[in-house]
Amino acid sequence: MAMSNPSVNSGIKAKHRAMWALGDYPAVATEVIPALGTALVEASGIQQGDRVLDVAAGSGNAAIPAAQAGAQVTAADLTPELFEQGRRLAEHAGVSVDWQEADAEDLPFGDDSFDAAISCVGIMFAPNHQASADELVRVLRPGGTIALSNWTPEGFVGQMFAAMKPYAPPPPAGAQPPPLWGNEEHVVDLLGDRASDVVARREKLTVDRFGSAEEFHDFFKACYGPTINTYRNIAEDPDRVQALDQDLVELARRHDLGGGTMEWEYLLFTARKR
Repeated sequence: MAMSNPSVNSGIKAKHRAMWALGDYPAVATEVIPALGTALVEASGIQQGDRVLDVAAGSGNAAIPAAQAGAQVTAADLTPELFEQGRRLAEHAGVSVDWQEADAEDLPFGDDSFDAAISCVGIMFAPNHQASADELVRVLRPGGTIALSNWTPEGFVGQMFAAMKPYAPPPPAGAQPPPLWGNEEHVVDLLGDRASDVVARREKLTVDRFGSAEEFHDFFKACYGPTINTYRNIAEDPDRVQALDQDLVELARRHDLGGGTMEWEYLLFTARKR
């Protein structure tokens, strides 16, 4: 069996962390997709006193609603730069969250440590899907809840990543496309016979933050790490920059339901650990 190169892997993780520190992801979480975290916590059935791990938690889009439900919440993310805003949001909400820097593919928690393991459009961005799924299951007690929200390949965000792909830096060797986590069969395969009581449904998030396709483009170009990273990759080629500008604006126009309102599809997935 081929052994991974620790130095190469650490370099990949450093780039991944740096990408999500770009721009202002907390603005995306609080201004564009705040309802996702609340919907995930409601679907998970998290209750008072539950020990909850939010994997790839960002600035706490799901961790804070889980804490508001009375849970003891650990918010883990590879990019601790996001925690400062998360702490402010948690304080404003009047709840306590334990923020810990952690890699979704190598979580620093013991086996069977949590009653629920959740992730709101976070775990999907770890390059090795199977490693992340294995860790998600490992840290969860038998009978515990897995609850995930992930963008689908066919939905708006999945199409946005497809539009950016020709302009983006090549992914690390072996990395899988993030929107695969939005495919029910893929997630079921990752969990295998370790999961029971699977419920998976495609939901639509109404996004009305932007008044126009151009406003969406400008916001994501300034605030969303993967988009910023893609533009940096082509910064020396004005023609490609212009082409990507056009592709993203046209994508938003195709999804405009009127007045800039869009619906972004995601997979809401819950299961129990056998």
